Amino acid sequence: MIKRSVIIAHRHQTSISLEDEFYAELQEICKKKNKSINEVITEIDSTRTCPNLSSAIRIFILNELKSQIS
Repeated sequence: MIKRSVIIAHRHQTSISLEDEFYAELQEICKKKNKSINEVITEIDSTRTCPNLSSAIRIFILNELKSQIS
C-alpha cells in the first residue's frame, strides 16, 4: 500500500492510502470518465458518507465495478 498525494477541489492537498490494485482500477475509471484522478476524488469527497477518504474511494470503485456487471 502506497500513500499518494491528491488535491481536492483544486485547493486542499491530502494523502490517500490505496492498494496498487485499487489505484490501478481508479486510474481506469478516470480514463473511462475522461477525468483526472483529482477530479474524481473531489467528487467522491463531496458525496462520501464514511469519515475515511481512502475507504470512500474503495467503496466508489466497488460500486463502479458492480454497476458494470449489472
